[in-house]
Amino acid sequence: MIRFARIARDDRGASIIELALVAPVLASLLIGMVDLSRAYSYKLKLEQAAQRAIEKVQAYQTSTSTYTTLQSEAATAAGVPTSNVTIDFWLECDGARASNYESVCTSGQTYARWVTVSVQGTFTPMFRSKYYPRANSDGTFTITGKTGMRTQ
Repeated sequence: MIRFARIARDDRGASIIELALVAPVLASLLIGMVDLSRAYSYKLKLEQAAQRAIEKVQAYQTSTSTYTTLQSEAATAAGVPTSNVTIDFWLECDGARASNYESVCTSGQTYARWVTVSVQGTFTPMFRSKYYPRANSDGTFTITGKTGMRTQ
């Protein structure tokens, strides 16, 4: 005959049951940390590609012809299509953006020429879901690496 009082006091299998309850939560946390680190690494890759393009501006004389080659340089370094790279260059006269980069500010105005490179890529997590915050409809994420500098 089975003695229920003795079985109720027996705790030999309790730890395995606790592990079975906690293991899915720990696995989810681990997968989440790995996905976050992969996404951050991808963002750094995009930023470094943009910075390599900016280094071209530092190495050569700054002109609009130099800026036209930056898009292909950044796209090659990031491994994305050239349509995902945006180059913006402008002239500021007393803090106001001028309409033409090659123009000259009025005498006495403070001027500055700027260039920014923005590289966009798509990150795919291990487990896609369109319900993640800021996720695209297919469960991927759009990540942007951007850098800029004053050239003059």
